[in-house]
Amino acid sequence: MVATRYSLQVSPSASRLTLQTASFAPDSTALRCLDWDRDRFDIEFELQNGTTYNSFLIQGEKTALIDTTHGKFTSLYLEELQALVNLAEIDYLIVNHTEPDHSGLIGDLLALAPQITVMASKVAIQFLQNQIHRPFAAQMVKSGDRLDLGNGHELSFISAPNLHWPDTMLTYDSGTQVLYTCDVFGLHYCDDSLYDETPALLEADFQLYYDCLMRPNARSVLAALKRMEPFAIGQIATGHGPLLRHYLADWTGRYRTWSEAQAQAEPFVALFYAGEYGHSDRLAHAIGQGLLKTATAVELVDLLDTDIHAVRELVTTAAGLVLGMPPQAAPGLEPMLSTILAAAHPKQAIGLFETGGGQDEPIFPLRNRFQELGLKSAFEPILIKAAPTEATDKLCEEAGTDLGQWVNRDRTQKQGQALDSGLDQALGRLSTGLYILTAQKGDVSSAMLASWVIQASIEPPGVAIAVAKDRAIESLLHGGDTFVLNVLEDGQYQRLMKHFLKRFPPGADRFEGVATYAAANGSPILAESLAYLECTVTHRLEAGDHWVIYCTAKAGRVAKPDGLTAVHHRKASNHY
Repeated sequence: MVATRYSLQVSPSASRLTLQTASFAPDSTALRCLDWDRDRFDIEFELQNGTTYNSFLIQGEKTALIDTTHGKFTSLYLEELQALVNLAEIDYLIVNHTEPDHSGLIGDLLALAPQITVMASKVAIQFLQNQIHRPFAAQMVKSGDRLDLGNGHELSFISAPNLHWPDTMLTYDSGTQVLYTCDVFGLHYCDDSLYDETPALLEADFQLYYDCLMRPNARSVLAALKRMEPFAIGQIATGHGPLLRHYLADWTGRYRTWSEAQAQAEPFVALFYAGEYGHSDRLAHAIGQGLLKTATAVELVDLLDTDIHAVRELVTTAAGLVLGMPPQAAPGLEPMLSTILAAAHPKQAIGLFETGGGQDEPIFPLRNRFQELGLKSAFEPILIKAAPTEATDKLCEEAGTDLGQWVNRDRTQKQGQALDSGLDQALGRLSTGLYILTAQKGDVSSAMLASWVIQASIEPPGVAIAVAKDRAIESLLHGGDTFVLNVLEDGQYQRLMKHFLKRFPPGADRFEGVATYAAANGSPILAESLAYLECTVTHRLEAGDHWVIYCTAKAGRVAKPDGLTAVHHRKASNHY
């Protein structure tokens, strides 16, 4: 018998927020935060059935909490958690994934219970350190590591990077045969049924969730499914939606079928790195994020946790290769490098990066050997001489984007040719102005020429801008970010347009040779612009291969009151 109790909280906006607690396995309790009225999740989902944020408590001889919940449930969740357990008796917090809807209360929890040790992947701990901004006890775990809670509850950790964040891992309890997966196998569906008793109600949301979050990482899904095979799984406790038990084989089978079809249909990049060495994890995942911006599939391969046969197969079939320099003295890695070199072929592009571990394999001799084999260099070798910064992350992301654009060059060309010529030309007759977006965030700056710009509201003063998903500046245009929209002047725009249309190598200074001064929000204003607006991003809407960025204008100025905005006339829709 499943024991269930409910708590209710009504938010100031009158949306329904409830919390369901249920015992679903020996010593195991689910805390399901039900967000009944949520109609959009991030940017990908227009929700039809709300969502849930699931957290789990295991009380053996030692106590572990698996994930927390969204910040909107702060008082309700913490009150209910304290009714279930003395917070001072919680030994571990297992963090499968650090996206805010699952980690939103970690800071609050650690403030109340500082004795808790956070168990998470290396990347997740790095993310949390940036989120929480105060010391906390942490223990890094990787695939194969175990944690014994007593009373038969031995936890095993399974690495699952890129599902759908680079920090993701799964946690398996051998005592109850429950696999805790956070986002993996989840769905945005809110009701008070603890389990998947009626699959017909869930199928559409299950597939939409997979399509939006997991399909771009189909090869990583298959890798995670393979790592799950040794475990006898009786239930899957997901981070969103009901727990999966009644139709478990069907749900996991769908993931396998969909992912195999996707993996066969698309080119991919094999990204090799030495986990736990230097800054390899961080840099590899930043490059991977850049690849994903171009909708390029990525296979992340830890050279310290794989075999030569898998490496050979991946190198043979990949469209591109990225290799993080492993330590010179690591046993078994020399045969791995030899296998990569033997299987690589001239139709591929290669990118190399140092990891800053102090004993990296020399990067330039290896680059020369790949060049001798006829591989194209996707980006200049990334050299690490100090601890990575946000600027380093941005450089790596841009390097991944460059490689992804190269891998997809044929597909992009075919898509452009596939559009009906009449429609293509008619769309091209939608004339627009010419603008340059400039953004500064910490040590990272970027810019792009924009023409798909309109005023979108009067009160508040709002502007909408279409930004291609693979543009470097896209990662600086999320909710709350600020930028400057520079308006170019008719007859005076050619130099700036030519400059910002250049293809900049990863990490290059976009503003070299261009006169700028800082706006109040910190972003550069172009001295030659006709006018400028200081903007703050408030919403993002997915629009095919672009994001539509809606922002509010906070300040503005016109340099020449009688000046006219430069107008851009096109002849085809697939050219800016």
